[in-house]
Amino acid sequence: MATAASGKATKKPAAKKTAAKTPSAGRGKLVIVESPAKAKTIGKYLGRGYTVKASMGHVRDLPKSTMGVNVDADFEPKYLVPRDKSKLVKELKSSVAAHKEIYLATDPDREGEAIAWHLVAATDAESKPVHRVVFHEITPGAVTAAMEHPREIDMDLVDAQQARRILDRLVGYSVSPLLWKKVKRGLSAGRVQSAAMRIVVDREREIEAFQPVEYWSLDADLAKITDGKSTKRDQFRAAIHRVHDKKAELATGEEASVIVDALDGAYWQVQSVQRRQTRRRPQAPFTTSTLQQEASRKLGYSVRRTMQIAQELYEGVDLGAEGTQGLITYMRTDSTNISTQVQHETRDVIAATFGADYVPEKLPFYKSRAKGAQEAHEAIRPTNPARDPQSVKSILSAPQFKLYNLVWQRYMASQMAPALLDSTRADIGAGKEVEVKAGNAPFIFRATGSIVTFQGWMAVYQTGRDEGDTDELDKGALPELAEGEPLNLLKLLPEQHFTQPPPRYTEATLVKALEEQGIGRPSTYVPTIATLQARNYVTLEEKKLVPTELGFVVNDLLVEHFPDIFDINFTSQMEAELDDIASGEREWVPTLQEFYQPFTATLKNAEQTMEKVKIRDEPTDEVCEKCGKPMVIKLGKYGKFLACSGFPECRNSKPLLTRIGVECPTCHQGEIVERRSKRGRKFYGCERYPDCDFVSWNKPIVEPCPNCGGVLGEIGRGGERVKCNSCGWQGEKSMVMSEAAATAEA
Repeated sequence: MATAASGKATKKPAAKKTAAKTPSAGRGKLVIVESPAKAKTIGKYLGRGYTVKASMGHVRDLPKSTMGVNVDADFEPKYLVPRDKSKLVKELKSSVAAHKEIYLATDPDREGEAIAWHLVAATDAESKPVHRVVFHEITPGAVTAAMEHPREIDMDLVDAQQARRILDRLVGYSVSPLLWKKVKRGLSAGRVQSAAMRIVVDREREIEAFQPVEYWSLDADLAKITDGKSTKRDQFRAAIHRVHDKKAELATGEEASVIVDALDGAYWQVQSVQRRQTRRRPQAPFTTSTLQQEASRKLGYSVRRTMQIAQELYEGVDLGAEGTQGLITYMRTDSTNISTQVQHETRDVIAATFGADYVPEKLPFYKSRAKGAQEAHEAIRPTNPARDPQSVKSILSAPQFKLYNLVWQRYMASQMAPALLDSTRADIGAGKEVEVKAGNAPFIFRATGSIVTFQGWMAVYQTGRDEGDTDELDKGALPELAEGEPLNLLKLLPEQHFTQPPPRYTEATLVKALEEQGIGRPSTYVPTIATLQARNYVTLEEKKLVPTELGFVVNDLLVEHFPDIFDINFTSQMEAELDDIASGEREWVPTLQEFYQPFTATLKNAEQTMEKVKIRDEPTDEVCEKCGKPMVIKLGKYGKFLACSGFPECRNSKPLLTRIGVECPTCHQGEIVERRSKRGRKFYGCERYPDCDFVSWNKPIVEPCPNCGGVLGEIGRGGERVKCNSCGWQGEKSMVMSEAAATAEA
């Protein structure tokens, strides 16, 4: 049976109670951390006289079966030691009793502070001298310094975490049962989770309502005339900019054609040239959010995978002669601050590696863009700037190396001098020669170009881009142009375009949106997105988050009946109030009271007015092989599946297979379908499994291998290359497809 304990947190008196200095019998000092890997690393630093144990995360929590919060007694929580932690807590309790002093070295955030507080209560450590130690990096120096400067448990941080936990419990355990009653069992609602779902659903509705608008561009390929001829080096492209002194906006092909006709036989001349030097400053070192975004763009990692690898790098890696050390600082942070001492050390590394010119005049300073960022913390950086990625490549796993390389490069770049660019803008006049030479050209085309004259931070890092992002450097440099210089027209390029809908969110861009709107905190991003997928509110399609019908239904019910609770601005305001509790500017109980009274009134009204909603089954063309009735797509606990529409008379069901239009190369009888491994990773196999055992991690394509005729599978982040499953041949997918099309046409 799980053991229970009251968890009502009070203000400062409770902190003093946990830091009692009454001596007791024991055999040295006990240090409790959260993970075994962290315990192993720190144990090596501290040596004799210290015992290091791991709590494996939280040791107490609210019960799963009941609310566990007494709202009539100032929201007093009833904490339990979970069954799966009872043996561990018993061992920790024995260790506490056997040692003279207790050091709680849990993570340096609110969650870690709360775990430390719970450890005191769960292990009966009140009678011992209890010290709270915090370090943002796991290195010998940081751990030694932390042990030399212990403090008491910060009850403001504990209260902030506890207020969040209780607030989320009040919302989840009140609204979720309502969804079970009105929609289906197994659903959940949450203060942050449902706000995140609303962002995804609202974006999908924007996409559905989007009406593309036609527009046209008109470019001109031009060339300088040197000694009566033009070389490829003299060629450049300009875009229509003004027509008869008005901004050029071409809405139709007819408008573009009128200009093309008017330019037949036109005279082209450089009207003006502007040159300027620009400074491009580096981006800030990583926060949790920006690390997740950049790891998604550059490495293709999910937010969960990014944090798993970052945790490994933080907790410690065996470096051989150097021993076990953490390679990066704490990875759950929304601060962009860097220790001044580390900045000075970094400047020495930059000067030695790149040269003195790459060291900026002043120490860079970055202000976090996240609402409520904890500026007292540090950004994510390498613990030792001099430890370049190549020096540890042979020690790290491939994913660890890639992420460490990303962190190191981003951090080093953030401390380097700005890049210098020479940017050129040339306006080109076109029309009748007399008008153009007089400066009255009816058509003005504009060409721009940039080149890097000093790399600065760009010598070590290139920023990743989201869908649709462009960079002025993509255009390259313009040739040397002079005002009044005549030009040759090589070709006019009218092109039709349509405005595009906003892109769907990826995991990383959703995290960015949550951070920008002040919803959740670094520790909540991963579990929030995981819950949306686990509840089948969203699916991940080609790395984009797509709301399901269930997601639409639940979102609309919550928005209609709880307009304030799941409002994005309201959720952001609650986060700000939790931050105020953490800083000691606000009391946690009155904050919950302010929330709970209107919430109960809204809940009562929703229970009376919310109507039952049935999730429609999706029809299919497939026929049940047992009774002949149509099969339908149903939504179950683990996602969509096929079931007979004759249920309950016919209970036939089977997995929903996504076909990719490729015949199985092994049996030539079935078709290749998408499947999921037990860990959720997508792979491809024959629909006749287990009769046919063909499988491939790479998505097969129809075109055969040009080398051996085997099956080609897509590789690379965008599937732009292919690899043969049989002979290993690799090549460009577009080349293979075009050659296959040419063969078929012949």
